[in-house]
Amino acid sequence: MSTHTCTHSIAFTGSGGSGAITVGNMLLQQAAKNSLYGIMRRSVGPQIRGGESAAMLRFSAHPVSCPDDRFDLLIAFDWLNAERFALEIPLDSNSLVISDPANGDVPEVITQTGATIIDVPLKAMAKEISGGRVNMIGVGLLTALMDMPADTAVDIITSTFSKKGEEAVKSSLDCFHAGYKYQLQAKLSCPKLIASNPGTRWDISGNEAAALGALQGGVRFVAAYPITPATEVLEWLSPRLEKIGGSLMQAEDELASINMVVGASFGGVTSMTATSGPGLSLMSEGIGLAVASEIPLVVVNVTRGGPSTGIPTKSEQSDLNIALYGLHGDAPHLVLAPQNITDCIATTRWAVQLTEALQTPAIVLTDQFLGQSRCITPVPESPGLPTSREVAKSGNDKVYERYVITESGISPIAVPGTAGCSYTADGLEHKTSGQPSSIATDHHDQLDKRQRKLTQFEFGDNWADIKGEGQLAIITWGSSTAAVLEAAQRLELTGLSVKVISIRLLAPAQTDALEAELINIDQALIVEQSHSEQFYHYLRAHYTLPKDVSVYAEPGPLAITPGDITNAVQQLRGQAS
Repeated sequence: MSTHTCTHSIAFTGSGGSGAITVGNMLLQQAAKNSLYGIMRRSVGPQIRGGESAAMLRFSAHPVSCPDDRFDLLIAFDWLNAERFALEIPLDSNSLVISDPANGDVPEVITQTGATIIDVPLKAMAKEISGGRVNMIGVGLLTALMDMPADTAVDIITSTFSKKGEEAVKSSLDCFHAGYKYQLQAKLSCPKLIASNPGTRWDISGNEAAALGALQGGVRFVAAYPITPATEVLEWLSPRLEKIGGSLMQAEDELASINMVVGASFGGVTSMTATSGPGLSLMSEGIGLAVASEIPLVVVNVTRGGPSTGIPTKSEQSDLNIALYGLHGDAPHLVLAPQNITDCIATTRWAVQLTEALQTPAIVLTDQFLGQSRCITPVPESPGLPTSREVAKSGNDKVYERYVITESGISPIAVPGTAGCSYTADGLEHKTSGQPSSIATDHHDQLDKRQRKLTQFEFGDNWADIKGEGQLAIITWGSSTAAVLEAAQRLELTGLSVKVISIRLLAPAQTDALEAELINIDQALIVEQSHSEQFYHYLRAHYTLPKDVSVYAEPGPLAITPGDITNAVQQLRGQAS
C-alpha cells in the first residue's frame, strides 16, 4: 500500500455520527495491543452536530509522530461534505478508495486524484444484521486487511459497547465478523507490519498527556472554562484529581478561572488552567497579575486556527505571539512548547516545576494536532518528585519582606496564615514588603528582580532538542517538529546531512545556547505553521541567524508533512547553488 513500506496511512470519513472516529480509536487500540505504533488525527467540522467527520491514521512498526505525505487507503461511510476533508486526505494513483454504491457517485474531488475506487456494499451488509452499523463492518474489514488478530478486536469491541447492553455488543460483533469475512474473500492487498520491539504500549492523546504531566508536576487545583480543543484536558483531570486529594472547578468564564487559579496558588496549592486562543486573550490580565505578585501558575494553551473564533476544530501554531508578548507592561514569564504527543507529559511537568521554582507564570503551547490526536507510544520513564516552591518559615525575628531583592531574584513565598508572614499581593507595583509604591526606584528594582529570575536561571539542556549534524539547520518548534525530524531522515538517505533544532523553551530566549549551535551553519530553514511567520520573526528578534535563511511557514488547517519540508530544503539548496 504505502510508498514508505514500513508505514500504512488509512482514513475513514463520514458525516457526524457515522462512527469514523470510533473506528479509528478501535484500530489504534488494536495496533497498540499488537506492539505496533501509530498516530490518529481527527477532523470534524465546527458544527455542534452533523457535518463532516474523519479519522486519519498512520501505522508503523517503529514510533511515528506525524502524518505521511499521502494516504494509502480511504474508506468512506458516506460522501457528505467530501470537499471539506479532501485536501486533508491527499490521495494519488497508488491509493485505494472503498466506496459504498448506496452512497451514490464518488465525488469528483476524489476521482480526480487517480485513486483506484472499489465498491463495497457496506450499508447492505449492515442492514442484514439487527442493529448493524456500517462502521463496525469497517473495523472487521480493516482488521483482516492489516492481518491483525480477530480476538484482539473482539475484546476491544466487547469492552467498548458493554455498557450499552448485550444486544449492542452482539450486533457490533456480528458486523465485525461480516467485514472480516468480506476481506478474507476479497483479498485486498496490504503488506503486514511486523512489530520491531514487542512490549507494552500506551495509547494517549496530547491533551491527556499534558494533564498527566501536570499531575506528575504536582498540580492539585484546576479551574477552567471548557473550550475547543482544550476541553479534554479538563475531562481527563476531573476524576483523577479527586482521587489524589485535588479538585477541579468549572468556572463561569475564563476571567473567573484564571483568577481562581491565582487565588489557589497564592494559598499554597500548585494550580493550573487550560484554554485555547480566545480564552488566553481573556486571561492576559490575570496572568499579568501573577507576574506582578510573583505567584506561580501554569496555563496550557491548545492552539486552534484564528483569529477570533477562527477554525475551532483545526490546528495552527498562531498563538505564539500572544503567548510571548500578549501581557501588558514588562511582564517576564515562561513559554514552553511540547514537540510531540508524548512530550506533552514531560514538557508540562517541567513547566509546573519551573513555575514553582521561579514563582512566575508558565504558558505551555500545544495545539489541536497535538492535543486531540492520539498516538501509540512506549511507556514513558517514571518522573522524579515534584519541585516545591521556596516557602517562608514562621518564627523569624526579621520582618518578612515578600519581595526582598535577592541575587537570584527569587524570594521565599509565604502560605497565608504563616505567623509573622502577612503581606500584600496585588497587581500594583510595590516595595519589598508588598506595600504599593509608585516610587521609581521601587519599580526599577522589582522589574529587575522579576527579569533576573529568568535570565540567571540555569535551564539545562531541556531548552531544545538537537539532532544530527551538518551545515544546514532546520529550526522549528512544537508540533512541526515530528515532520521535520522525518524529513531530516529522508534527506540523510539522499546524502544530505541536516541539523534539526527544535526549541522547547521559547521564553526566556536562550540566546547563547542557540547561537552556539549555529556556529558552523551556512544555511537555515525555519519551519512553522503560521501565516505571518511568527516564529521566524521571534528568532530574528532574539537571535543572530545565518545569512542564508529561508522560511517555510504555512497556516493551518492542513498538516505540515515530511514531504513539504524536503521540498522546501531542495528549493533552498537550489537557490543557493
